[in-house]
Amino acid sequence: MTSTGGDKNSGSTLADIAHEAGVSVSTVSKVLHDRSDVSSKTRTKVQRLLEQHGYGTRGRPADPALPRGGLIDFVINELDSPWAVELIRGAEETLHDVGMGLVVSATHGRSRLARQWLDSLATRPTRGAILVVPELTAAQHRELHRLGLPFALVAPVDEPAPGVPWVGATNWPGGLAATRHLVELGHRRIAVISGPERRLTSRARVGGYRSALEEAGIAYDEELVRYGDFTHGPAHRLALELLRLPDRPTAIFAGSDHQALGTYRAAAELGLRVPQDLSVVGFDDLPFADWVTPRLTTVRTPLAEMTALAARMVLDLIAGETPATTRVEVATELIVRESTA
Repeated sequence: MTSTGGDKNSGSTLADIAHEAGVSVSTVSKVLHDRSDVSSKTRTKVQRLLEQHGYGTRGRPADPALPRGGLIDFVINELDSPWAVELIRGAEETLHDVGMGLVVSATHGRSRLARQWLDSLATRPTRGAILVVPELTAAQHRELHRLGLPFALVAPVDEPAPGVPWVGATNWPGGLAATRHLVELGHRRIAVISGPERRLTSRARVGGYRSALEEAGIAYDEELVRYGDFTHGPAHRLALELLRLPDRPTAIFAGSDHQALGTYRAAAELGLRVPQDLSVVGFDDLPFADWVTPRLTTVRTPLAEMTALAARMVLDLIAGETPATTRVEVATELIVRESTA
């Protein structure tokens, strides 16, 4: 919602208001977002014009139907998976408790959509943001800082710059636990299919896998390592490659539950049974992991807890408080079901 102007000129832009006030668009944005670095005289003038044109400031939402606490933006790359639903649930439940609403945007990995989201921030009473995006560019970081918008990252590609609040999971211990489990079952030809190699989560899960092999005295074999994109389709193709090797693996550690499903499909196409002929371990423990046949052994990532923690960080920042820590890693846990033997 950009305005509630009724008969007023709700089509006015911030540039129009800035021109009328004789200030920069940046200054109008600062007033709209309740930044302190604006003189009282300028603030009063801009606030009056914002009200005339139907805008509201962060501290006073323009729409009386909105929760008194205002809005928090939730930006995620994709929405079409149970993974996204779990992440949104954690943030929504936490913010609901303090009377705040959640605005969800999907970027689909396109910089144009990310730019549109940033451009739209000044037109609604957003008080903070939770970002579940592959990466936060330097330009995006500067723009968020310019707008004075408190934010926290969830599962970033790489470790963010010092001072940037973020929440992740213990991916390396998760990869270690998954591979140890397969080793303890007697497997020696253990393959891994992970996400994009450049992503911190992917590298950490493969790092845990590699450490478990070394711990067991099993040589690391690059032929058994594949990088995909955490989705079903590419994992299906990569699993077919692995299972067609002359000395095929007897177990595959998949870097996500979606990749585990792709592995299930590849095994079925080649006439292999899970777990009799091939053991499979996933990662995340999405709801369907307990519904598929056989029920999937996987590493549980507390996704809802991660975004709940990120939401609390943002709430602290909005209140002018410094979070107890700007870096949080929640614990993963191996859940053993029926896909390993």
